[in-house]
Amino acid sequence: MLKEYRSVSEIAGPLIVVEGVEGIKYDELVEIRTTSGELRRGQVLEVNEDKAVVQVFEGTSDLSAEDSKIRFLGNSLTLGVSPDILGRVFNGLGNPIDGGAKIIPDKRLDVNGEAINPMARDFPDEFIQTGISAIDHLNTLVRGQKLPIFSASGLPHNEMAAQIARQATVSGEEENFAIVFAGIGIPYEESEFFVEEFRKTGALDHSVLFLNLANDPAIERIATPRIALTAAEYLAFEKGMHVLVIMTDMTNYCEALREISAARREIPGRRGYPGYLYTNLATLYERAGRLVGKEGSVTQIPILTMPDDDKTHPIPDLTGYITEGQIILSRDLYKKNIMPPVDVLPSLSRLKDKGTGEGKTRKDHSATMNQIYAAYADGKSAKELSIILGESALSEIDRKFAHFADRFESEYLNQGFDTNRSIEETLDLGWQLLASLPKEELSRIKSEYIDEYLPTEKESDE
Repeated sequence: MLKEYRSVSEIAGPLIVVEGVEGIKYDELVEIRTTSGELRRGQVLEVNEDKAVVQVFEGTSDLSAEDSKIRFLGNSLTLGVSPDILGRVFNGLGNPIDGGAKIIPDKRLDVNGEAINPMARDFPDEFIQTGISAIDHLNTLVRGQKLPIFSASGLPHNEMAAQIARQATVSGEEENFAIVFAGIGIPYEESEFFVEEFRKTGALDHSVLFLNLANDPAIERIATPRIALTAAEYLAFEKGMHVLVIMTDMTNYCEALREISAARREIPGRRGYPGYLYTNLATLYERAGRLVGKEGSVTQIPILTMPDDDKTHPIPDLTGYITEGQIILSRDLYKKNIMPPVDVLPSLSRLKDKGTGEGKTRKDHSATMNQIYAAYADGKSAKELSIILGESALSEIDRKFAHFADRFESEYLNQGFDTNRSIEETLDLGWQLLASLPKEELSRIKSEYIDEYLPTEKESDE
């Protein structure tokens, strides 16, 4: 029989402290009945002897320490799952908000999943096509990888997230591919943008959306990515689907962690974030991967906005340590109206070599990737030199590289948010750009690839 407690001793921010408790467990769900009869939910955050610290999902406004009634339910937060979750929109706690019928679950899963055991991991090595050249060719995403996007305030990361959700696919597995989208602390206008984008393009049919709004309690943000990953793991490892999880904005998640940490009066770490921020983020990111003997996979693209455009801020800094690379958006490219504004030189996918090559993309993928990186870097250097010394100080080859850099940005990077390029189209475009350079400068490409793929000067100008 469940006991009811009326021994709330303290209310601080989203937390309440209940005294005189017995047999309470960490992460246990809690019901709080207010003086007006309203029922709120919470979760045990800490247990110390006969005291329990409870985080209240709906917030503690209008709660009275003297009159609130507390019941500990004996189980942790769960998500009801079935194949019917595909095509549905839920709030941050997994309740339907699209006007559809309630989900009749096949089972209920604890949302506090665990990181994949390294011994059970299968190595990520299968190409995922996003339709974005700067990712597919230069920072390749593979199945089971976690590859974050580092953005900043005002940059079009939402449009890029919607584009990836519309276009991403695994070759030959189009019918077995799913998107799980988690909006964490996003404004109402952004949530409507995502829902509308998914609906009008038909992507909603193979997607599951979890939307936690900016005016929802901060404590709900802690649960939203865990609920989304639980749905992804169910579809991947029980239904054999290839699932891409897009989570935006992880900065809002970390801010919620900081708020709760402050309410618990914990000793702050860097910039006021809790000392366990790295560990907490790892519990989310390490749920991506492939399992030996399982067909499905969970691939993650977390999106975060860097405060003050600072890559050394704790959120992008720690995220970069955990994940296998990062895609960085550039404010300078955005000001030039280049969309999506992917800054390819500091971006990195540490698993790109595992998902490319003959049988996966094309045999010339790796060579052209290296050559384009080198040529673009040389072109940027030449352009910087011309700013200092003047264009007349550049050699003829410097001018060619500077011209290559301009064409690379305007023709290759600037594809817009509605263009879906296949990897073959992207590779061919790369060859057209490389044709503007002298053959002797293509030192990173095998001569047989140059003979087979390099277009003539006339073809490259068309």
